[in-house]
Amino acid sequence: MHFKPKNWTGLITSLAILLVASGLLLAFTHHNSVTATLTNLNLRDGPGLTYKVTHKVKKNTRLTILGEKDNWYHVRDSQNHFGWVASWLVDHPGSLKRVTNLSEATIVLDPGHGGSDSGALSIGQKHEEKTYTLELANRVAKKLRARGTHVIMTRSTDKTVSLADRPALANTDDASAFISFHFDSAPSDNLGSGTTTYYYHRNSSYELATDVNNQMNDLPLTNRGVKYGNFEVIRDNSRPALLLEMGYINTKKDFSNISSAQYQEQVANRVVAGLSKYFSAAG
Repeated sequence: MHFKPKNWTGLITSLAILLVASGLLLAFTHHNSVTATLTNLNLRDGPGLTYKVTHKVKKNTRLTILGEKDNWYHVRDSQNHFGWVASWLVDHPGSLKRVTNLSEATIVLDPGHGGSDSGALSIGQKHEEKTYTLELANRVAKKLRARGTHVIMTRSTDKTVSLADRPALANTDDASAFISFHFDSAPSDNLGSGTTTYYYHRNSSYELATDVNNQMNDLPLTNRGVKYGNFEVIRDNSRPALLLEMGYINTKKDFSNISSAQYQEQVANRVVAGLSKYFSAAG
């Protein structure tokens, strides 16, 4: 008797469903391979930047994926070195040449306000804070990604995001740091001026606040220093978290800087420099 299968696709689909149900297909997908396209990629003894480096992987090394957690792969190389590697740094598509601790960081950037929440308004109420916080966050994101950093944005367009959802994103993704961008407003026009770096949890965030704030001294606006701030996005954050007020939107001098691409580039460079300094001691 000659057997003629009526529907190979159906049989394969049914088999795949059975494998998924039994957990076997999941095991197969976890044994995919990736390539280390960067020089001296770190293997760590846990899924995160704070874990110890146990081995350096050479460029073009094939790595077998054994598992995944918090955007990190548990891998094995051909010499049976085991460890955890940042998933975004393997098969890296960019022009990154050298891995740093900043490259291995996951950073949540939070452009303040958005959507129905305009934030503070400029003199004459012509310009909204939400526009400039997004511009600044996008500049920082671009510079961080160029260094290999895994960047997560709480919003990348003009949309409403609740205050609670912003720190929740950092907590859920086990972020290495959280930065919220804002522009201050005084009770009266032209009353306030300068930049301020706020933290809430001293144990987890004060060092980060100091490293970032120390970069702001040569900006066109006065650096008002590091201060404690009871803001929900940093108060409800279990990760190292800052809220940056980078000028007063209802002060003429400050707004001329806030709305300037040159000033925003200066701020973005200094935020990245501060983060680089902070993470240089990690691992």
